[in-house]
Order: sequence, then C-alpha cells, then structure tokens
Amino acid sequence: MSTREEIVTDFYGKYDEETRLERSRKGQMEYFTTMEYIHRYAGKGTKVLEVGAGTGRYSVALAKEGMDVTAVELTKSNLDVLRRNAEGIDNLRAYQGDALKLDMLADDEFDVTLVFGPMYHLYEAADVSRAIDEAIRVTKSGGVMIFAFISVYAIMYANYMQGNWAFGEEENFTKDYKTKHFKEQLFTGYDIVEFEELFKDKPTEWITTAGTDAILESMQPREDFSITDEDFEAYKKWYLACAEKRELLGYTNHLIYLCKKK
Repeated sequence: MSTREEIVTDFYGKYDEETRLERSRKGQMEYFTTMEYIHRYAGKGTKVLEVGAGTGRYSVALAKEGMDVTAVELTKSNLDVLRRNAEGIDNLRAYQGDALKLDMLADDEFDVTLVFGPMYHLYEAADVSRAIDEAIRVTKSGGVMIFAFISVYAIMYANYMQGNWAFGEEENFTKDYKTKHFKEQLFTGYDIVEFEELFKDKPTEWITTAGTDAILESMQPREDFSITDEDFEAYKKWYLACAEKRELLGYTNHLIYLCKKK
C-alpha cells in the first residue's frame, strides 16, 4: 500500500497548485478571506511560519509585506516552485519537511503559525494530534495559530450530487454517520465540532472558527453561475461579515480554526 507521503506527493506532482487560489472565484474568495484573518494578527516584522506552504502563495505575499517568513512544504514539486517564487526575497526561508516533525525549528520561535495544508491529508488520530502539538511547540506563548480544514458536508455537496451520492456517503461516513478518515480519500473532511474538539486538551485558547470560500465550491460549476467583478467585491465584503456564523460553516469547503497558545 502507498504511504500518506507517496499519495500526497503523487497528487501534487500532477496538480496545478500554483494557480489554485487565482483561477476561480472560490479560490479567490479563500485567499481573500484567509489573508483578512492573517492580517488581524500579523504585520510588518511579525515572525510567521507556514506549514504546508504549497507553492508559496501566502508565504511569498506575507514576506513581500515585510514579515519574517519561514515556509515548510512536504512535496518537492511544490517546494521547487515556492523557491523559484521566493528568489530575491531575503526574509523568506523555505524547507522541505513534514508537519509531524518540524525538527529544523526551535521551540517558541514564531508569533503566528499557519497550518494550511497538512490537516487535509492527515488521517490517523495520533498524526493529527502530533501535527497540532508541533505547531504549538514552535509558536511563542500568546502567539496565534491558524489551522485550515475541510468540511465533510461541503465535500458531499460539491462532489457527490451528480448521481454518485451513495458512493460519497460510503467514502466519507460510517453506517451511523460518523466521519471517516483514511489516507486513500486524499482529502479528508471534518464535522466542524469534531475538528474543534481536537484542541480540547491542548494548551490553546480558541479564538474563532470561520469559513473562507463560502458556498462557491458547489455553486461555481453551475451553468447559470455568474458574478461580475463589481458584485464579487461586494460579495467578498458581505461574506467576511458572515464568515463566522455557525449556521453557515458546514457549507463552506475550506475553513480556518484560530487559537492562541497559552
């Protein structure tokens, strides 16, 4: 059987991660909302770590804003692009590494830690807990951590309403409708409360949970989907005001969990 690392590396070796946050309204919304939340806690001179940095869309942008950025990425194909994008940026360092083992980084080093990719691809409870613990370890006391995750309900609505609902249900839920997590899913989704409970015994203080791309994952493929640039700017501002509403969280594909290290 393939390992988690092999499955993830194979996927990103073929997938265009570089333009994911640019080529669609859902990606643009995710980037806009996430950056808005980052800027609440980080500014020029902030020491930022991004774990699972992909091709560096966030890391490069934050470094260009004057933040001191360290990026860690598991897959070599993404890391190669990240390093090309970071050429000439002295305040951005990039390493190949796994969220489960950030040995190259010291304890209590970062003001803000971003974990934006790993939680999509971790399936064993022990690995999930270890990734959280590593993020906590390298973050300063009082520092902020932002973890990205995916709603299992949004996965269902976006991907299994084309005559394949039964398959999706079996793929993502047990017989009694508890969420499943296993590496062959590639992307694993969470119930929102389930994800929040991962932190209940950790030395962290919850700040908020927010959606980042609204219902666009499900809506954009519709033939009648249309939104002008002007309307999209209005929609982004409206959604930012609604992003933390509990009744909407299950419908957004990507979410962020924000907490502070005690």
